[in-house]
Amino acid sequence: MDFKLNEEQISWQMKARKFAEEEIKPISLERDQILDPRETFDWEIIKKGSALGFRTAVVAKEWGGHGIDFVTQVLVMEELARGDSAIAKTFSQCWKWSHLISAICTEDQKERFLKPFIADDTYLLGKGGTEPAAGSDNRLQLDDPSTGWMMKAERDGDEWILNGTKRYIANGSVAKLFFIDARTDPSVNMVDGSTLFLVPTDTPGFRVGKVYDKTGWRFYQNAELIFENARVPHANMIGGVNEGIKVRRGDTSEFNDLELAANATGVCQAACDMAMNHARTRWQGGKYIIEHQAIQLKLAEMHMLTEALRSYVLRTACDSELGNKRDPRHGILCMNFSSDVIQRVTCLNVDIHGGEGVMKDVGAEKLQRDGAVWTHLAGDAVQRMKVVKHL
Repeated sequence: MDFKLNEEQISWQMKARKFAEEEIKPISLERDQILDPRETFDWEIIKKGSALGFRTAVVAKEWGGHGIDFVTQVLVMEELARGDSAIAKTFSQCWKWSHLISAICTEDQKERFLKPFIADDTYLLGKGGTEPAAGSDNRLQLDDPSTGWMMKAERDGDEWILNGTKRYIANGSVAKLFFIDARTDPSVNMVDGSTLFLVPTDTPGFRVGKVYDKTGWRFYQNAELIFENARVPHANMIGGVNEGIKVRRGDTSEFNDLELAANATGVCQAACDMAMNHARTRWQGGKYIIEHQAIQLKLAEMHMLTEALRSYVLRTACDSELGNKRDPRHGILCMNFSSDVIQRVTCLNVDIHGGEGVMKDVGAEKLQRDGAVWTHLAGDAVQRMKVVKHL
């Protein structure tokens, strides 16, 4: 397999690296240490990144986007995450759902939602699936009507009335448009009884509730979405009634698990860079600590794991370009591998920093806190169970 990058891919990679170094890194620790979770967010960095195309990168060129491929997406995400993982995720969260609008929405829906998304630097996207009693088990899609999301959607003429609560929703307090999963037939399982809706934040009966105060990824806004007789036009339904999950089958456009693995690669590289710099400048025991064998072993392990993850991410990205021919195991396994690697690498970085490793003004412990989030992303343990079905 040839991993040689073309000129366009290198250009995007360098643009993302420059943006991360000059714009993201200088504000990363400062935003992380703000106590109020609502105040950690910074619209200026979103506007700057959006102006460079990082928000609309995956939208097809005919709709005003840049149409970058999976390999380029991986390169951009790694570079942005080297600056700050949570800021990078805010941008890539839009990639997944702008992909979805392009791939399966009607021409009318594209006109009403994709065009405003392209035009507005502050137009972010989110997806509401998780509920208080339905989390990563949604991915197992169990054949039991009592499992999965339970938000109700009932037809009322040309509208649907939504009632229920979503929680931990990405871009929850800052997005202007959400994709909302709702149960339209509670008598059958989630796969056969769910419908997907486009819900703008100005929808009557819809409001944002709690913004969650997380240990890591503090810039990234996760919030509670509350629907109390929220009225959504029938024209905002994606696909058919009870086809909310099925509508994505056959769609090969989504970044999804690869997104998280690419982000983890960036965090690991940031940890490697930080550890190497500290080891080369920290004098202890009569020499720089990089000369100590124990430190050398840790540095070697960090770089080995990071390079292994990067190779797997690139291999999966190349595989994803094959569309329907791709092996579904690789996206899942790549995500699972990244979860293990990021936590090991960021932990070793803290170890190498010694006492400084747990100081909040250094940054090593921030990377470790961000890395801990991976255990709870995309149903990590559930994903491993799903792999068995593909073996």
